[in-house]
Amino acid sequence: MATKSLTDMAARNAKGKEKPYKLSAGAGLFLQVMPNGNRYWRMKYRYAGKEKLLSIGVYPEVSLKEATDRRDAARAELREGKDPSEEKQLGKLRAQLSVDSRFEAVSLEWLETRRDLAESTWSKAKWMLETYAFPWLGRRAIEDISTAEILLVLRRLEAQEKIESTQRLRQICGQVFRYAVATGRLDRDPTAALRGALKTAKNRHYASITDPGRIGELLRAIEGYTGQFTTLCALKFAPLVFTRPGELRKAEWSEIDVESAQWCIPAEKMKMGVAHIVPLSSQALSILRELHPLTCKSRYVFPSVRSLRDPMSENTINAALRRMGYGTDEMTGHGFRSMASTLLHEMGWASDAIERQLAHAERNLIKAAYNRAEHLPERRRMMQAWADYLDKLRAQIKGQALRSVA
Repeated sequence: MATKSLTDMAARNAKGKEKPYKLSAGAGLFLQVMPNGNRYWRMKYRYAGKEKLLSIGVYPEVSLKEATDRRDAARAELREGKDPSEEKQLGKLRAQLSVDSRFEAVSLEWLETRRDLAESTWSKAKWMLETYAFPWLGRRAIEDISTAEILLVLRRLEAQEKIESTQRLRQICGQVFRYAVATGRLDRDPTAALRGALKTAKNRHYASITDPGRIGELLRAIEGYTGQFTTLCALKFAPLVFTRPGELRKAEWSEIDVESAQWCIPAEKMKMGVAHIVPLSSQALSILRELHPLTCKSRYVFPSVRSLRDPMSENTINAALRRMGYGTDEMTGHGFRSMASTLLHEMGWASDAIERQLAHAERNLIKAAYNRAEHLPERRRMMQAWADYLDKLRAQIKGQALRSVA
């Protein structure tokens, strides 16, 4: 015998009983009547072999007609392979997110979720979006942006032979679009189809001197540098610590622990986002003690020559090397890292200790979480031995110079 369909009058007249009961409205929809008289629309359905329940609303705020319409919409989603409950949650998420779906608004929202990035990485991503993407894509609704449109934006940058920047911008835009997918604004990332459509940059190798004799000559040239004293100290300090140039120029006095003879760089300043310890040799500490009276009023160990409030310019070290006669194909500020890596391996130091001191990426993220202090005793010995070795190379060149004069 067919079940009689629920009428609006029956729903309106339904009263609470000792236990909750249901009034069927057909095709899985029913009105659940609670003991206190409250009435709730529910829909029973099966998805992926499991029985599930969808909450549709409260009667009489949601009428019988509206409840059946929502049921029919849910059944249509099921026919499309979608789970009505998940679709409902997605709808709530969309409502919670910014109603502004323009590319610029979504990008800024994504940036706020990535405050865990190193400060320099975060700022560079924001700058690239503002400079190269927002002028053309910023006001466009993110769901309307096509792959071809993104390619046109990237080709403008590629035409300037900024190949690495083009690839980086594609990656950043891809992260924005994938964030939009994750937050229910898009179904797919349109940048995924761009792989292979752009020029690829050749592997970047920073010029570096690794021959011991030429290293000694470089150290002697640094010793004779006649520019700003702060720059001279940075030039002397760089080969002793071989950090990345950005980490060096943004070093702060508050990060220097003289008693423990170490420099503790916070995670937000590191490329890999993991805090890093740099053991300081007696030579490195001597440089810092000599510099401290001059720059101690600044937050930075190596402040800008123009303002104590700012760190040294990113071009200062390379410009000083050029002034000393070293071309871009001979030596760079970043080259001190290759110099140390090459010679320390030749000196027989453990590769793990060298790589850890270089703060290279740790593929095992769990290991990376506690790895900043790993090999520290050996790294302390290594850093002092390295500083002594550099002194020896410099002294050899000085001795050669004195003998030639004699």
